[in-house]
Amino acid sequence: MIYAGILAGGKGTRMGLQDMPKQFLELGNRPILVHTLEKFILVPEIDVVVVGVHPDWVTYTEDLIDKYLSSYKERIWVTAGGTDRNTTIENIINAINDRQAITADDIIVTHDSVRPFVSLKTIQENIQLAQTNDAVDTVVEATDTIVQSRDGQVISEIPERQYLYQGQTPQSFRMTDFLTLYQALSAEDKEVLTDACKIFVISGKQVALAKGDYANIKITTVTDLKIARSMIEEN
Repeated sequence: MIYAGILAGGKGTRMGLQDMPKQFLELGNRPILVHTLEKFILVPEIDVVVVGVHPDWVTYTEDLIDKYLSSYKERIWVTAGGTDRNTTIENIINAINDRQAITADDIIVTHDSVRPFVSLKTIQENIQLAQTNDAVDTVVEATDTIVQSRDGQVISEIPERQYLYQGQTPQSFRMTDFLTLYQALSAEDKEVLTDACKIFVISGKQVALAKGDYANIKITTVTDLKIARSMIEEN
């Protein structure tokens, strides 16, 4: 089976929010999270969409689904997220396994809840590539020169831009593979390796590149939210 794992465990601290995580802010006439869920519900290959949300906001999320997506309730599950990105993915996979035992072929397409402009084409390309590779990372070509500094004071390297890409989501892989690789990490490595695909890369696995879109922005700051609202108005 193919699942979507929507990562909504954040509390919006980088946006300076105190009362509401950013995924619940209004975008157009619906919360950001609802826009994101709608994209995955429209993909026929996806059997179930699972939202990993901060434990304090599980009931609120379920109420939003009742209000905006009631006709799709059977395909949307909500579970408590973890303390970071990868523990939220782990919790989502465990929640799936609690309902129906996962198999070695079951794929999960993980996506940031605050990337509501992801295209259906990108989601479907992730699914296709995940069936023939160990993992998939969605990327766009880097448009700016990337400067590396090892001490934060002076430049140590300027890599060639033609070989550089900016990572987005979705990221997709077989669920049993992720659990095996993640649970084999030390506690120290788990703190450092916050990107799921990086865990696959350092383990020598083949991670394919899916073509992203520059419009697939992540709404992290107040400026991002203003840009997203302008994009909604234009559409």
